[in-house]
Amino acid sequence: MTLYTYKDSNIRKTWMTFIVFFVVVIGVGFVFAEAYDNPPILYSAVLLSIVMSIISYWYSDKIVLGMAGAHEVQEDDAPELYHLVENLAITAGLPTPKIYIVPERQPNAFATGRDPQHAVVAVTEGLLQIMNRSELEGVLAHELSHVGNRDMLLSTIIVILVGFISLLANWFLRSWMWGGFRSRDEEQGNNAFFIIAGIVLSILAPLALTLMQLAISRKRESLADASGALLTRYPEGLADALQKIADHPVPMQCANPTTAHLWLNDPYEDKKTTPWLHTLFMTHPPIEERIKALREM
Repeated sequence: MTLYTYKDSNIRKTWMTFIVFFVVVIGVGFVFAEAYDNPPILYSAVLLSIVMSIISYWYSDKIVLGMAGAHEVQEDDAPELYHLVENLAITAGLPTPKIYIVPERQPNAFATGRDPQHAVVAVTEGLLQIMNRSELEGVLAHELSHVGNRDMLLSTIIVILVGFISLLANWFLRSWMWGGFRSRDEEQGNNAFFIIAGIVLSILAPLALTLMQLAISRKRESLADASGALLTRYPEGLADALQKIADHPVPMQCANPTTAHLWLNDPYEDKKTTPWLHTLFMTHPPIEERIKALREM
């Protein structure tokens, strides 16, 4: 019996979310194809989204680690870190992931990889410098919970599909602004509906999908907090770690909007309190809410 006995449910939710995003890709491609009266646009959109999803599935970890400038460490390089990860993985019933260190002063961490057998846990040098053993254990348990909850695949696929929809929308709007539909309007008035629908989708679809992406990310972070606390049976460890992170506002040099949701805490976050409206566009729940929830467990 492992800690993640509900993993099958999470896998189903992951694939259901992927299906929703994929249906949106097909829908947007269909509207754009009708507006242009050019069916190959739909075929190309679907084919390209599949190719991008496959590439992201197999190579996302290498891409993310490269963007972060992370380097792998072995047991001899960081024995305490290695043993903490190994012991937590055994407790959680997971394979021991590869361990990487990111040369950043900001205290932070992330997990990546397509499945538990190919998982990676990365921590920054800043995290190792300011955390005591129980706090570091809380952070690592949180990241291993992402592995156990099968969050990495969902996060990667969503990023790819949101980015792809944004590219399609940008291309469609530019074409419309430069008069790409004028001749078609004159020749085929029945395309007007799809042109208008395409313009509306170009504006709203990326925003709606981004909000959905961020909402899923926040939910998964909260779940990983709870799962990590359950794994260590000491919620205060992760709560204290998050408090130290909140009190340690150091900018991250390798911060990137496309990977911000992967980190333990938003690498752009530099405030203890956040206006309510801004929380809609956050990759993580407000850190003070996460600390409060952990200390109430």
